[in-house]
Amino acid sequence: MQNSRRYMHIVAMLVLAVLMACGGAYTPKPRGYFRIDFPEKAYRTYDSIYPFRFRLPVYAKLTPYSNNAQEQNFMNIDIKHHKARIHLTYMNIDGNLDMMIEDAFAMAYKHTQKADAIDERTYIDEQKRVYGLLYDIKGNSASAVQFFLTDSLNHYIRGALYFNCRPNKDSLAPVVQFIKDDIVELMESLEWK
Repeated sequence: MQNSRRYMHIVAMLVLAVLMACGGAYTPKPRGYFRIDFPEKAYRTYDSIYPFRFRLPVYAKLTPYSNNAQEQNFMNIDIKHHKARIHLTYMNIDGNLDMMIEDAFAMAYKHTQKADAIDERTYIDEQKRVYGLLYDIKGNSASAVQFFLTDSLNHYIRGALYFNCRPNKDSLAPVVQFIKDDIVELMESLEWK
């Protein structure tokens, strides 16, 4: 009987200790995201019927937007592994460069409703006669990066990065930075023919 009482006393103390240990304040854990695997950076020169050439990531594919002859200057760079697409538009300048630059500005700043900030970065290469602007759009906007390049006389290219998913700045931030580096490579390697 004494052993039975001692046993019940030990069990009661253990139960009491467990119950007291669970009484602390609960702290919710932050939401986690899946690990993102990035391919190794490698580029190839894209040179075709268009009046320009540039370095394109080996894991990306450039395709015309449409088979329609009127839309021959619209193309997409698809990065399927990350569900990303860079829409590119090439146009000849016909005295309308100011309008094209205003249009690029308006398209980038149309995302201000969802953007936290928009950083602009100027690009100038006097030797290759390539001038442009990169819009780095922060926040949960539909497009994370937009840019344009021109020679100020004949050629104009505009690009915009979109993802095939709902924008989430936290989960997309590493992918946006990865692809933004590819866009900067495109801008720095572009040459007019």
